[in-house]
Amino acid sequence: MVKDLAKDYFVTAVDLNTNALDALSSITNVEVSQTDLSNPSEIEKHIVNADLVISAVPGFMGFNTLKTVINAGKNVVDIAFFPEDAFLLDALAKDKNVTAVVDCGVAPGLCNTIAGYLSTKYDSIESYSCYVGGLPRVREFPYEYKAVFSPTDVIEEYTRPARYIKSGEQIVKPALSDIELIDFPGVGTLEAFNTDGLRSLVHTIKAPNMIEKTLRYPGHAELMRAYRETGFFSQEEIKVDGVKVKPLSLISKLMFDKWQLKDGEADFTVMLVELECLDGEKKVKHSYYLLDDYEHEQNITSMARTTGYTAAIVARQVLKGKFKQAGINPPEYIGMVNGCFSNLLTEYEKRNIRITETIS
Repeated sequence: MVKDLAKDYFVTAVDLNTNALDALSSITNVEVSQTDLSNPSEIEKHIVNADLVISAVPGFMGFNTLKTVINAGKNVVDIAFFPEDAFLLDALAKDKNVTAVVDCGVAPGLCNTIAGYLSTKYDSIESYSCYVGGLPRVREFPYEYKAVFSPTDVIEEYTRPARYIKSGEQIVKPALSDIELIDFPGVGTLEAFNTDGLRSLVHTIKAPNMIEKTLRYPGHAELMRAYRETGFFSQEEIKVDGVKVKPLSLISKLMFDKWQLKDGEADFTVMLVELECLDGEKKVKHSYYLLDDYEHEQNITSMARTTGYTAAIVARQVLKGKFKQAGINPPEYIGMVNGCFSNLLTEYEKRNIRITETIS
């Protein structure tokens, strides 16, 4: 995001992690600042002269960070993917005349934008499904997975109950449930399982059937379920040899190092979004397929590309006035505004992110 936006704007990058900042300090039009963003006053200090803010903090910090930015009257694009309901800040954002775009990555993000776009083109949407995952190209025992975004947020996905809509009714199931095997072009066989990925779509898109599933290499979900049911993902302290320990803290220490992508290690992002729409009495099915790979030349992971470029493109839309709706705006609202979805696809093409659409 920083590298992309610095081509056209002056960017200030703020982080607690000095290693992350060191990687940006030599880029033209970029200034870096090290601070603790869990402190609202530090956020306020660093955004006082900003035309727009991008929040990419971990999920557990996301809601309060977004609230602080909105209170400061700054337009914002958010990819923190926090568990709280962003619409709780809608009245505040409207009162401050702030355009706040939330969940602005690949999923949630791009998939929502597709749904919003098609909702304006048809009489109704009958079904929506999204299958999405970011994975290492090389499978390695024991997890055959590397966390291409915040590992803590991955665990959150595995523990939060998953919502989907079937025949107009909301159904809640445990995450990692309803495992199915699916073949994807250019990838092979992956497993799909329930996670709580619909988020705002549950409220904004009136389709009787909607579901999102996460993709991993086969076997991953059962292993994570075993860990979860054993209690390893619990944040409640237990005593071990007289010492209080949070199981999640222990397994994070042991597991996250093995989930770390090594420098130069290739990843890919795969996503299939399918919508059945009604044009009068005629049913039309749209399928969008994304397969994106690690960019070796610039050493950028695919997940950083698909998530970060989405946020950077939408940030440009807000800065240029293409999208200027006050309040909390999930990405489907972007898709509903004339020209924004086509602009997103055009900008993806410039960055070698290609989406294949088929209509039947």
